[in-house]
Amino acid sequence: MTSTTTLSVDCGGGGIKASVLDAEGTIVSRAVRTPTPYPLPPAKLVETIASLADQLPTADRVTVGMPGMIRHGVVVATPHYITRDGPRSRVLPELVEAWARFDMGGAVSQTLGAPTLVLNDAEVAGAGVVTGHGLEMIVTLGTGLGNAVFDNGLLAPHVEVSQGPVRWGLTYDDYIGEHERLRLGDAHWSRRVRRVVDALRPMYLWDRLYLGGGNSRRITAAQLGKIGEDVVIVPNEAGMTGGARCWAMVRP
Repeated sequence: MTSTTTLSVDCGGGGIKASVLDAEGTIVSRAVRTPTPYPLPPAKLVETIASLADQLPTADRVTVGMPGMIRHGVVVATPHYITRDGPRSRVLPELVEAWARFDMGGAVSQTLGAPTLVLNDAEVAGAGVVTGHGLEMIVTLGTGLGNAVFDNGLLAPHVEVSQGPVRWGLTYDDYIGEHERLRLGDAHWSRRVRRVVDALRPMYLWDRLYLGGGNSRRITAAQLGKIGEDVVIVPNEAGMTGGARCWAMVRP
């Protein structure tokens, strides 16, 4: 197993990227990327992943991280991919129906001819950074909010925090997503991030919280100083490099 390679695919609201990892999670090929195409029925996402895979060396297995509630490789709900033009655009009922209970793991495995693990994208990112000791949580900040929890290195059942209500009828996705960061500016948005951390802390009582995703680097120094010593900022690349480690972290 020491020579096992993994095609790691990170599916986001704005872009889909892929690379090949060695057994330790080190990127051993150039990363390839394409904008997320909309509208995006399941077959088109599988086709997009296959197109990226064709540009990379053949790998022994595949990891796909994608937004939403994923159980055992099956899509229960995915918030961005049911819309006409991407996040915050109109939801298309036909896409809601197409994605509901879609076996993404089976479809990718059949198309690429390799064992495939499909997880929530924050779960893959968390696998790339957790120590494996205690209760560890990751919150990713990008198009919206992602989250995952690990208990002594094992992935806990997923809870879609992003869809929880915050205030003014907003969900967490709305409250600290990219749209609000652009509207508010980094300073005001960073205060919101700290409020979210403060709200989640008594719910999860983590040993350590990791803040990742592309926007984690935009949290201001002033708010980082107040956010707590139990919180660590991690690089966005974890969403890719976690694609190797996560195979050993999924509960049977």
